[in-house]
Amino acid sequence: MFIDGAWVEARSGKTFDVTNPATGEVLGTVPAGDATDATAAIDAASQAFPAWSSTTAYERSRLLYRAWELMVERSEALAQLMTSEQGKPLKASRAEVKYAADFLIWFAEEAKRVTGEWLPSQRADQRFLSVKAPVGVVAAVTPWNYPISMLTRKMGPALAAGCTLVLKPAEATPLCAKATYEVFIDAGFPDGVINLVTAADPVPIGDVFTGDPRVAKLTFTGSTAVGRTLAAKSAANLQRISVELGGHAPFIVFPDADPVHAAKGAAALKFLNAGQACISPNRLYVPNSLRSEFEETLCSRVSKLQTGNGMEDGIGVGPLVNDAAVSKVEQQVEDAREKGAGVPVGGARLTEGEHASGHFFAPTVLTDVRPDMTIYREETFGPVAPVIGYDDPEQVLDLANDTNYGLAAYVYTRDISVAMRAFEALRFGIIGVNDVNPTSASVPFGGMGDSGVGREGGHEGINEYLETKTGGFAI
Repeated sequence: MFIDGAWVEARSGKTFDVTNPATGEVLGTVPAGDATDATAAIDAASQAFPAWSSTTAYERSRLLYRAWELMVERSEALAQLMTSEQGKPLKASRAEVKYAADFLIWFAEEAKRVTGEWLPSQRADQRFLSVKAPVGVVAAVTPWNYPISMLTRKMGPALAAGCTLVLKPAEATPLCAKATYEVFIDAGFPDGVINLVTAADPVPIGDVFTGDPRVAKLTFTGSTAVGRTLAAKSAANLQRISVELGGHAPFIVFPDADPVHAAKGAAALKFLNAGQACISPNRLYVPNSLRSEFEETLCSRVSKLQTGNGMEDGIGVGPLVNDAAVSKVEQQVEDAREKGAGVPVGGARLTEGEHASGHFFAPTVLTDVRPDMTIYREETFGPVAPVIGYDDPEQVLDLANDTNYGLAAYVYTRDISVAMRAFEALRFGIIGVNDVNPTSASVPFGGMGDSGVGREGGHEGINEYLETKTGGFAI
């Protein structure tokens, strides 16, 4: 762990192993931190805050820019570590490291864009000045599915704003977090400004993060259930929160769309990171008039995907994070099959040969999916594409909105009027129109409803770490 400028062991002396989800190989051992370690990290961040928040925006920008340079220089090593620890194909890991670095250079610039304003008064002898100030100590909890970019998406704006932070990475991917911290350390960030606590049991750490009054803000990316729990506990201390949670994204193909083009997009997006992405499409709405052509193209694409160790050439789908994740996918597929869904491709665990020691599920297509099936309502987080036929394009937006989640949605159409109406009507924070990658460091990322509170990235991203101060001056 990294606390107050030094690499340290857990005070209890306990450790836990980190394994490769494709092979079961033990990659390393890391400290199993607990509440005392989290408190020590908050001590360090709290003590470092006055000096760090007083640095100039240009100094913070310079350090973030240096971190960006180092991350770019180390990108191949970081990508290989990510594939070993998280499992995604090496090509996808390389893309994620670039995405992670983008947040550093974006917020290096945003640090210098934090400004105030003069405001009018009714009195001739009074002036108002409104400025932005860092919120204070930030506690961050990051997920395993994007184990480097989700760190920089939080660390970049927090540090740019002048906050200090304590971060707890996912139990499955602490080595990626350690390597990311080495980038920031080598960039020259002062002692105590960034702190890292690893833990096999996240609950005691979360209790400290939400219970210590010195923590001004909590930022979390993960499941909706855990996000709700943390947000409820944070409320007792009136902490600022931003939580990016689960999704259940609709993928709508309108009758005027090219079904082949749409199916190619769905295949590329759905199986990215083995479907372990919060913006992954979970409900593919296809008009019955286009279903045959769409499903033929989709099945053809999916059947050619190779599943295996992401280090190997040609692998398109890596392992799931653990056996529980495989079981969840398996249960959803079996439920759909028993209720009448077709399974033209995949539909089972992969346990033979090279797959024997890992957590693999075959890339799967389900057809004739209906609302009474579990997969229609619940997030899958796995390599399964459920196709739902429909007849009435006037009702498909209502079907898409019929969920408590509101993170991402996708629309395929060749009609700009249809696209605009869908964009305005869909109750989701991110909408891709003929686009399967509607994300960037330069745009806000976040959802509505059970998908979370707040935005990361873009101009809005740094505002999550700033308070507004107003001064009234009598002259």
